[in-house]
Amino acid sequence: MSMDFDNAVTAFEDSTDFTVGLEEEFAVLDPGTRALTPRFEELRDAAQADPVLAESIAGELISSEIEIRSGKGVDVADAAIRQRDHRRRLFALAQERGIALGATGTHPFSDYREQRIIDTEHYHRVEDGLKYVAWRNNTFSLHVHVGVQGADRAVQVCDRLRPVLPLLLAISANSPYVDGRDSGLHTVRTQTFTKSFPRCGVPDAFGSWQAFRSYLEFLVATNSIVEYTQVWWSVRPHLSFGTVEVRICDAQSTAGESDGLAALIVACVAQAARDVEDGVPFADPPARLIEENMWRAIRRGLDGPLIDLERAVEFPGQAALERLLAWTAPVRAELGIDVALPELNGAQRQRRMIDAGAGIEEVYAATVRETRETYAQEVIV
Repeated sequence: MSMDFDNAVTAFEDSTDFTVGLEEEFAVLDPGTRALTPRFEELRDAAQADPVLAESIAGELISSEIEIRSGKGVDVADAAIRQRDHRRRLFALAQERGIALGATGTHPFSDYREQRIIDTEHYHRVEDGLKYVAWRNNTFSLHVHVGVQGADRAVQVCDRLRPVLPLLLAISANSPYVDGRDSGLHTVRTQTFTKSFPRCGVPDAFGSWQAFRSYLEFLVATNSIVEYTQVWWSVRPHLSFGTVEVRICDAQSTAGESDGLAALIVACVAQAARDVEDGVPFADPPARLIEENMWRAIRRGLDGPLIDLERAVEFPGQAALERLLAWTAPVRAELGIDVALPELNGAQRQRRMIDAGAGIEEVYAATVRETRETYAQEVIV
């Protein structure tokens, strides 16, 4: 299979700056045990009675996972309004069917070996190509698409976001548990996914559409990929949508955090685009330096120090949000983007409970409750 690169260029040329699409992944749970349960197909089929919901949900690798999509919003506020409506519909349907939904980066205790891959051509291809790597990947994320006009500009925006990714990851960290134990990490999802999948994590800097296209042509020519979505980087130009897609973040336990994080990501993409336009000097940091910050974000999230790569000094992880807000202040003012996030992120809240002696079941029950009470909104709980 070959990719239509000319159509990809057209998609970027026709793209409108800073339109937004949101994708949120939820665990499908038994409401009593809060274990993963393979009922995606049941939800998908039941959603056909609601055309809006049917259009907005999608499968995501395993039958105990469901994705909800906002569709294209004119800006982040519009996308959030759309997504809130879709969430309400999904949570109401799940409640009707006796299904709970969870929103952490990993499921704390369900066995990945018991999960079933959904029956689609794409995910059969993923399973056939990756085997254990696919089976092991029971993870849940927030993806944000931001329209960026121009293929060269989109690639250059991705380049400038490379050193930003660890800060976004630290802010979003929400997965301390996996396989029934405390991993000791703040985002074990990232360790499981980005350190396991091929063509994943922080990409190289390409500098231009032509260089990026040459790499994709190499992958196709060498039978490494047959579709573009087999490039699983944490930030990538999306060839079909004409967007920059940021994929680094854990799923968020509360709707407010998901909305705030999405707004922050849109601000980062938009500021990077403005910096490209304005010729703001930028030296692409080597991958080895960005990886140091990636590991720190994985291990301690906002509770440990990160590295100022330009100055080669540490700074408190808790200052990551402050730094991104300072950088994006011009474009947030221009576009009217408001970013509101709590003092403690999901991993920190879970870690505080762990440190106070709470067990895995109690901690996860608290996150599922947060999710139900905030994402469901108009559903009586």
